Formats: sequence, C-alpha cells, structure tokens
Amino acid sequence: MAIPISDLSSLPGASPVSSAASGSREWGFVETLRGAMDQVQELSAAADKSTTALIEGSGMDVHSAMIAVEKADLSFQLMMQVRSKIVAAYQEISRMQF
Repeated sequence: MAIPISDLSSLPGASPVSSAASGSREWGFVETLRGAMDQVQELSAAADKSTTALIEGSGMDVHSAMIAVEKADLSFQLMMQVRSKIVAAYQEISRMQF
C-alpha cells in the first residue's frame, strides 16, 4: 500500500503567500523552497555548534555530535537532490516547443 505524500504546508519555515485573485492563503513554491533551505542552514549551524562544543570539551557527547552532523549531511544531500530535479525539470521545459 502506498503512503500518500503529505501537504507541503506542513514544512517548518515556510510562509504563506496571499493570492490576489482568490483572496485565500496559499503556499508559494519559492517560499516553501526557501523555508527548506533555511532549515538545512539551521541544521548545519547546529552541527557546527555541537562539534565545536565537543572539541572544546564543554559537555557534548560524541553520539549527539555525530547525530547532529548526520542530520545536517542528510538534509544537505536531500536539498541537492531536489535542486537537481528542479534543474532537470527546467531543462525539460526549456526544450519544449510551444
């Protein structure tokens, strides 16, 4: 059984954009993407902070530091895969003849 994809509006950091035509609140693609990139940047900063704390010996254990680094690495890899898909879609659309 396939698991349905959840709504993108549940992404943290995404901000709603008002639609002038309908008057309703919608999530814009750019805002959603920007929110996801901000989240990747926050995870990277947290990983940097935890590794610095580990090196300085200020009470950070190795496991927590490694988990923070792996979270940052996985989120960065996911962001790069999404970027690659967006570029491929753009190239495919640019090859279309209208």
